[in-house]
Formats: sequence, structure tokens, C-alpha cells
Amino acid sequence: MRKAELIYNPVSGKEQAQQYIDEITSIIAKADFSVQTFETTPEEKSAQKEAERAALAGIDMIIAMGGDGTVHEVVNGIAGLKKRPILGIIPMGTTNDYARALNLPRNNPIEAAQVIANQNNIAMDIGKFNDTYFVNIAAGGYMTDLTYEVSSEMKTRFGYFAYVIKGVQKAFQMQPIQMKFEYDGGSFEGEASMFFVALTNSIGGFEKMVPDSHMMDGKFSVLVVKTANLLDIIPLIRQMMLSGDHINSEHIHYFKTDILKVTAVDGHQLMINVDGEYGGDAPAVFVNLQQHIEICSNLEDVRQIEKNKTRKDHIRKLFNQELAFLETQQFETIEDNQGNREEENHE
Repeated sequence: MRKAELIYNPVSGKEQAQQYIDEITSIIAKADFSVQTFETTPEEKSAQKEAERAALAGIDMIIAMGGDGTVHEVVNGIAGLKKRPILGIIPMGTTNDYARALNLPRNNPIEAAQVIANQNNIAMDIGKFNDTYFVNIAAGGYMTDLTYEVSSEMKTRFGYFAYVIKGVQKAFQMQPIQMKFEYDGGSFEGEASMFFVALTNSIGGFEKMVPDSHMMDGKFSVLVVKTANLLDIIPLIRQMMLSGDHINSEHIHYFKTDILKVTAVDGHQLMINVDGEYGGDAPAVFVNLQQHIEICSNLEDVRQIEKNKTRKDHIRKLFNQELAFLETQQFETIEDNQGNREEENHE
């Protein structure tokens, strides 16, 4: 019989996690697992230390029950090991970004447990920032420190709205920072207010911030906001929410890469947020580890999402090629017409 461990955060989900433990362990046990549980403590990196201990002890699957922070700690407990257990996720947090990207049930822990019991697993990319791993997003600059500035008490009381409150408070403090980005195939240096290094399309509840991201292709989607002016940023936020067209804006530098180095040129402190947690300061190097961890998911749903994205990317590429061809033809027609007129005038 395979062994599983449920690592759960008792304060997640407005402190309701405990009431689901018995039913969840029963569901996992019916999938031919012996199940043990571990309740995280206020000790720093409690979930991370336990995940590493359990993995080294031979656990076949670790289930992270909590918010994005709990998932982040469990991943950091197992990602550096040669033999890594399967990762299951039961979302109980405020935003549950990674669960959203995996199309997991986010409002029903019992349904999420059933997804894990089905054992439809898929190998997913993760990122590495210096010595820290992340599964969803790394970011730096203004506004990107919201997640660790909002207290647990505020999240329990206000939920996602707690981030909105803090965001409004910080919005008027934004200043440009001189940053340098070096990546596979290019570089960018200039003023920016913030940047995002994404593995999925779900960031802070925005599902179109990086609309063409893929979760298994070995590439980060990197978005650099080149303005700190609220009058410029507000329309960008609207596009992030509605269409994803912000990636074509003059105020955005957007690219794909498997490795990235970020530096604050002017010596300004540039704190790095990894999966909602403070991870250190720039200079920072980000490396994509392709299909590094096997994760329980709605497998067919995720594959269909990735297939649809690939199809859309292909259609977009063909469209851009056709558009470029038409523009070339139009330019050549204009040149021919000008040449004909010049000949007529000469005659």
C-alpha cells in the first residue's frame, strides 16, 4: 500500500480546514493509500520542513491543504530532492491562484480530495529563484509585496478584499525603478514599476495577465510594466481583466524565456515575491525547471487548456504572418504606384 501525508494549515479557509480532515483522509484511503496527517504550526517553514522529512522517509504523495503559501512551502520541501513525491493540492486559501490554474475545485475540499484520489497526475514546470522554488509566480517592484503585507487576521476577516484595501493604499506610492533584464535571446534596461515571472495564467485572481502562458513548455512568461503613472496603469488593469491585450501596450515589455536575470540598476532595493512570499532581493536569477514535479490535477481539463492555448498561439502566429505579408504587399503596391506616377510625370 502506498503512503500519503496530508499537511494542512489550520488557519486557512477562515479556520475551517479541521472539519474536513476525516472525510478527506477517508477518500484518499479508498484510493489505496495509508494516510497520515500533519497540522502546521506557527514555526517558520513548518510545512516545508515536514514535507522534506516525509519525502526523505519515503512518502509517495504529499497533499498540501491550505492557501498558496502552504503549497509554496510544501513544494520547497520536496523540489530539491532527487526522489520527489506526487503533490496533491486541496485549496483552502484566499486566492488559490495555482489551484485555479490547474482547474481544481476551489470551493469544495471534498471534490478536490476526489481529484487527488483519481490519481490523474501531470508533470508540471516549476521555477527556481536563487535557492527558492515557486510554482505560480515570482514578481518584484511596487504592489508585488501586497501578499506578505496583508495579515492573516485581515485575510480571515475580509478575504480577497483585504488585498484590494492594501492595494489602494499603496497605489499612490509607486515610483519608477531603473531595472535591467537579461534573458535568453535578448535584454531590456529602463524604468519600470513592477515585473512578473509567470508559470501560469492566474496571478492574483487575474486570469488574463499572461494570456498565452503554458504550464509544461519550460518557458516563463515575463511581463515588465514600464510605467509608474496611475493614468497609464488603470487602463492596463482593465485590459488584464477583460481581454489580455495589455501585453501589446507600449507600456509593457513582454517576452518568453527559460532563464532570466533581474538587476536594480540604480541600487534601489528590489524585493522579490515568490508565490506570495518574500524570497529575497535582487539581483535575482530565475530558472525554469521543466516538468519537475508530478501534480494531481483534472488531467483532461489541463491538457485541453494547454491544447487550446497551443492552437490559439498557432492561429495568432499564422495571423501575424498573414498580416505582415499583407503589409508588405501593400507597401510594395504603394511603391509601384509611386514609381508609375513618377514615370508618368517624367513623360
